[in-house]
Amino acid sequence: MSDAATYSVPFWINGEEYHAEKQYNVISPVTGKAIHRSGAACDVDVNKAVEAADRAFKTWKKTLPKERRDVFLKAAEIFERRKEELGDYMMQETGAPRQWADFNLGVAKDFCLDIGGRIRTLEGTIPTTADPETGAMIIKEPFGVILAIAPWNAPYILGIRSVLFPIAAGNTAILKGSEACPRTMWGLCSVFHEAGLPAGVLNMLVHSPQDAPRITANLIAHPAVKKINFTGSTGVGRIIGRLAGENLKPVLLELGGKAPAIVWEDADLDKAAFQCALGAFLNSGQICMSTERILVHKKVKAEFEKKFVGAVDQIFGSAPDAPILINGAAVAKNKALIKDALSKGGELLYGDPDAVEKSDTRMRPVVINKASKEMEIYQTESFGPSVALYEIETEEEALEIANDTEYGLTSAVFTEDLRRGLRFAKEIETGAVHINSMTVHDESALPHGGAKASGYGRFNTATGMGEWVRTKTITYKF
Repeated sequence: MSDAATYSVPFWINGEEYHAEKQYNVISPVTGKAIHRSGAACDVDVNKAVEAADRAFKTWKKTLPKERRDVFLKAAEIFERRKEELGDYMMQETGAPRQWADFNLGVAKDFCLDIGGRIRTLEGTIPTTADPETGAMIIKEPFGVILAIAPWNAPYILGIRSVLFPIAAGNTAILKGSEACPRTMWGLCSVFHEAGLPAGVLNMLVHSPQDAPRITANLIAHPAVKKINFTGSTGVGRIIGRLAGENLKPVLLELGGKAPAIVWEDADLDKAAFQCALGAFLNSGQICMSTERILVHKKVKAEFEKKFVGAVDQIFGSAPDAPILINGAAVAKNKALIKDALSKGGELLYGDPDAVEKSDTRMRPVVINKASKEMEIYQTESFGPSVALYEIETEEEALEIANDTEYGLTSAVFTEDLRRGLRFAKEIETGAVHINSMTVHDESALPHGGAKASGYGRFNTATGMGEWVRTKTITYKF
């Protein structure tokens, strides 16, 4: 492989590395300098990728489940063998620590193993018809070419789930990777090609930031593209949903969040503090499921505050350098939210938002106490290392604050009373509720998706497989 300064990340089109004529520099959030270049898709590249996927669909849809299974099981082995190399790509491009990169790759491996065992679960039915002389079959068939749009913050997890379930169901896919981490996305796709995935089944491209609207619109509008999935911000999700609607194409959206964690008076406060700290600041808070609001019962709030500060300091406070965010704009956004909260009566419980770090992409955890509805941080997803604490006294008050947001991805409840925990879980308007564990939780065995402005549709499990087949009715006369 050539020197990093001159290396240009290729696409994957029709089973081969494809070097686009147009390129852009990939900037490291760690150094602020270009670490390599990447191809930047133009309309010609888009058409080649879609045409390759369309051709491959004609044969891939006819492959036996065991053939697909064997590819996924082989891919799991390769993810494990190439763990260090693939992790390095993610660390260089996104600034992720080794632990987060390793976690991503572990989950990617588990996805391959899970789908390998789940691939035979797609079944049709033979219903009884009104006419005894007529028979019927209800079959499940793949859509065709799927457009998968995956972000940078957990690229192996979110990238693999965006294409693995569609491919397992017999579709072919185009992975439109994040321009922030093209080499990471290239690495993900290289695993499947090494595992024996046929040419054209999985294609990958990225575009330059300024070309995002046009390239995305052209991909969605292409007649061969039959369904789209997108993981990312709610703002961009609205655009994707509108474009899909204009082209009468179904779409699965997993969008932003403002996850609440309710800490009740009977909670194990040590556990709650530790889980809330992890949920708020894992990957610098750059996770759609991150804990953004902690609602603490009045009777235990003072004690929880001490334990929470201790947990944050224990987990994140000893690092010599502040954690890295993807860009300076993310740091500026979080500092602005904190400044606004402090100007409206909030108190600084932990951290120093004015600390001078080595670069403008670094920021340490900050905890705002005595938060209120008047503050911008109450409604705005920070997607960074800041979290706000609220005081509650009744279940009704807790639910009012928990649900008082356009988002509805995930949430947490800490209580030793399972009946109360389940009562909260039924009333919180989120796609998942985790009792006595952090809001960040995604695994192949559990359906994953949101409510309200956090999107619709589900990844993972048999439900996730079902997203990528459509129902066809066939009748026949005896």
